[in-house]
Amino acid sequence: MTKEHFDELDNKFDVEPQPEDVEIVETTPRKMKKVQESNPKEDQQKDYQYARAQLYDIVEKMQESINDAMDVAHDSQHPRAYEVVFQGAKAAADVVDKLADLQKKMKDLSKEEEQVVQSNNTQNNIYMSGSTADLIKMLKETKDK
Repeated sequence: MTKEHFDELDNKFDVEPQPEDVEIVETTPRKMKKVQESNPKEDQQKDYQYARAQLYDIVEKMQESINDAMDVAHDSQHPRAYEVVFQGAKAAADVVDKLADLQKKMKDLSKEEEQVVQSNNTQNNIYMSGSTADLIKMLKETKDK
């Protein structure tokens, strides 16, 4: 479209014509917030508590919705209304399953952490190049310390 077409539209709709020159103004970039360093164990615990609270909240809201839908289904006696209630109940059961999965995942994470701690203390396949006399000498020195 040409400028003439826009002038016709401006006249038709009774608006002020826009200036042709548009000045581009540069703004200063936003400063990024520093990410605070935190303890991964604390973050894991906070995330768990948050996820758990959200799942509980969802279950409670779904229960209220199911109760309301059940009232509608009971009053209307319509098969589709009952179908909606059953689908809502299934969805609520799925959220409860997710809550159980969350518990299992937290237990698995804690077991993995325990295994890491235990594996750090285990020493396997230690090799010594020397005679038995050298070994006995090293053991006596360790005992004396």
